[in-house]
Amino acid sequence: MKLKGMKVFITGADGFIGSHLVEQCLKEGAKVRAFVYYNSFGRLGWLDSFSPKVLEQIDIRIGDIRDFYCIHQACKDIDIVFHLAALIGIPYSYVAPESYVATNVTGTLNVLQAGRMRKVKKIIHTSTSEVYGTAQYAPIDESHPINPQSPYAATKSSADSLALSFYRSFGLPVTVLRPFNTYGPRQSARAVIPTIMSQIASGHRTIKLGNLAAMRDLNYVSDTVNAFIHLAKTDKGLGEVFNAGSGREVSIAQLVEMIKSVTDVRVTVTQDKQRVRPKKSEVERLICGADKLNRLTGWRSEISLEKGLEKTYRWIAQNKNIFRTERYYV
Repeated sequence: MKLKGMKVFITGADGFIGSHLVEQCLKEGAKVRAFVYYNSFGRLGWLDSFSPKVLEQIDIRIGDIRDFYCIHQACKDIDIVFHLAALIGIPYSYVAPESYVATNVTGTLNVLQAGRMRKVKKIIHTSTSEVYGTAQYAPIDESHPINPQSPYAATKSSADSLALSFYRSFGLPVTVLRPFNTYGPRQSARAVIPTIMSQIASGHRTIKLGNLAAMRDLNYVSDTVNAFIHLAKTDKGLGEVFNAGSGREVSIAQLVEMIKSVTDVRVTVTQDKQRVRPKKSEVERLICGADKLNRLTGWRSEISLEKGLEKTYRWIAQNKNIFRTERYYV
């Protein structure tokens, strides 16, 4: 299946990965409808950074993923839905878990119901590696037990199950993509790489972090976006889950050393207790097994961590004023 000429609907288009996916779908020749979270400032999230010429190519719909009517209207005449809209900050899910249920579970239900009623050709639902919890074996493949350790992960696991149930119950053409940790330009400082880099770019030489021993599989945003594109183009994989990741793991302590090398800045690290997850909620190790996605579509991670960190730091250094490094925001 080619995306050229296809009508695609992207929820969460105003966010980090969503905005990059909008750009790539346009490059593929798709007709893009972007769903943006309503706010009283009239802001379009990262779509505001697009040129007027690019914005003219996008059918922007403003609303709330929790409102079925908004989603049903926006799904009219759509071929493919990329569902990325979600609350994603893990620390905030300890503070406001009900809002995560409303957005991640009920919001996903709205997308599934609307897609079913509008008879879309495919829905690609976005999951997260956090649903696996700490690796019980490595690399983590799609058969790994689901063990969410935070309210955020629990709502994403619930949304995944809901999406798959709609395939089994109603024949809705759903595929679940489960990206491992994504990083790159436009990511907020709620994630570890922009947390470190924004502090360095702002002149800090003592970096505040949480758990330094946690192991993560880090993937540049263009690789994650290409996983969405590969799944959109195949006619296979409906009703299935696919991991997307590099298969390489690094500890946060090792990551700091890599970033020090990229930035050529010497820093020290101090642990900030605010940034440490509750002990039983901390996911200590994530490393991806993406053989299933590779076999089906040929997708593989292409941007090395070293190269991706260089690209990300250049962007953060150029946009350091958008980051607030003077305090910690959950």
